[in-house]
Amino acid sequence: MQAKLSTMFQSLQVRNYRLFASGQLIKLIGVWMMFIAQDWLVLELSDNSATALGVVTALQFTPVLLLTLLSGRLADRYDKRVLLFVANSLWTVLALGMSMLVLTDLVQLWHVFAFAALLGVANAVETPVRQAFVSELVGMSLLPNALSLNAAVFNSARIVGPAVAGLAIAAFDVGPVFLFTALSSIAPLVNVVRMRTSELHREALPPRDERASAKVIDGLRYVWRRSDLLLPMVVMSVIGMSLFNFQLTLAALAKTVFNTGAASFGLFSTALAVGALGGALSGTGRRSRPSVWLVLGAAIACASFGTLVGLASTYWLVVTLLVPTGFFMVFFAQAANQRVQLGVDAAFRGRVMALWVLVFLGTNPVGAPLIGWVAETFGAGASIWIGGLISLATALLALTWQLRRSGARLRFRVLPMPRFYVTSTDC
Repeated sequence: MQAKLSTMFQSLQVRNYRLFASGQLIKLIGVWMMFIAQDWLVLELSDNSATALGVVTALQFTPVLLLTLLSGRLADRYDKRVLLFVANSLWTVLALGMSMLVLTDLVQLWHVFAFAALLGVANAVETPVRQAFVSELVGMSLLPNALSLNAAVFNSARIVGPAVAGLAIAAFDVGPVFLFTALSSIAPLVNVVRMRTSELHREALPPRDERASAKVIDGLRYVWRRSDLLLPMVVMSVIGMSLFNFQLTLAALAKTVFNTGAASFGLFSTALAVGALGGALSGTGRRSRPSVWLVLGAAIACASFGTLVGLASTYWLVVTLLVPTGFFMVFFAQAANQRVQLGVDAAFRGRVMALWVLVFLGTNPVGAPLIGWVAETFGAGASIWIGGLISLATALLALTWQLRRSGARLRFRVLPMPRFYVTSTDC
């Protein structure tokens, strides 16, 4: 057990990664608390409008859609550590400003809209740079482990944050939650400064003229020519747009279907995050590039359980189903992320990871308003199971395409344990 735990958390032995992960954990707990408080505030200011929630989500992710590819170009041209400091500084200033508006009771719905859009700008810069920076912290040999631990950090925060936020909102209202978010965002700033640049796994920046030649279109062409990168991105874009809207749909489900309070809404998010943490930790022992079959199998499982969540008729059944949904959601996303990162050339990593962030997060502005409209018109449950069915159809189509392209066959074995498996010479 000790050896297994040592392997699972191996990247934490690297000082720079340890600083990075601890700073992210503190910040993300505050971020998830803020997301719950923001959604609750929007529902209060908009008379329980799921459409307003969809607009906020769209505004939050629209900058990702518009700016992420440019951020990837920045990541391939400049010092990622400096870029992270600038982006996190912007986040801190925005969070402080929003917390003052809420604490002084001056906040209006349009303030939340503006805050979400500006926050999206900070995320559009920070996320692809952070994704590409991980390889510099630990090197390629530990990259799969570090990526899995990143997901574990993210989902640990998603367990703690919503649960604490629900109780804090019930006890103190939303203002103190926004203030805690602002204060927690200082942690990654301090830890980025404390990193030892001499221990980073990176080569010196290329000459200025070579950096200037790093174009966004080159990264797009690179991915287009690589079907092993393109397939997981296409599947992720559809599932991200149609199913990965739980921030919106669970809030609407809790308040409009089950008529619960903030604490019970936080339990939905916590149940999803408990499963997600398990999905993240299950990949920490991986040391090689995941196969396409693993990615597609996880996508099918994620879509199937997501559909069941939308069809569930009781509160506790939803809570129960959210655990495996969260597990396969992160297991799929992490396996797809690792397949992309471990298959890309270093010169294109920033731009390719920017494209990954675009399909992972940037599809939300397209899907969120539509999902919000479906939730308000047909019910929050319908908005989830419809998205689940779209995701399931996409994953099955991708599996069919890959089977035909590779000449592989899908088989089913009953003994010693029932399972599907693929017979193929291509991984």
